[in-house]
Amino acid sequence: MAVVVGSIVEGTVTGITHFGAFVQLPSGETGLVHISEIADSYVKDIREYLKEQDKVKVKILSFDGKSKIGLSIKQALPPSERRTFNRQSFEDKLSRFIKDSDEKLTDLRRSTDSRRGGRGGGRNSGGY
Repeated sequence: MAVVVGSIVEGTVTGITHFGAFVQLPSGETGLVHISEIADSYVKDIREYLKEQDKVKVKILSFDGKSKIGLSIKQALPPSERRTFNRQSFEDKLSRFIKDSDEKLTDLRRSTDSRRGGRGGGRNSGGY
């Protein structure tokens, strides 16, 4: 089977790197799915979405005629099946931010207090 730009084929994940996943096509050739073409949402770790030997549908984006084949998983799926992130309302994001900030400030206060010797008692409190 020849590699045709724009076609959708099923391949097998043969390797995963920090920048993408290598997929072997039915023709025996291997192409790269860049990390930005894994899902519609931000992908920090590809291993959360794929593992080696997974069967995936890919769309062939580019082929230079030699060895480089550009692939996309997200463009091979219809919009209803695409993985998207949970869209939160502004209020939800704001409350999460405030909660995280309060936790960080509490941790910071604890670590600063322990370096100072705890609450109360200054340098000269010791009965001198």
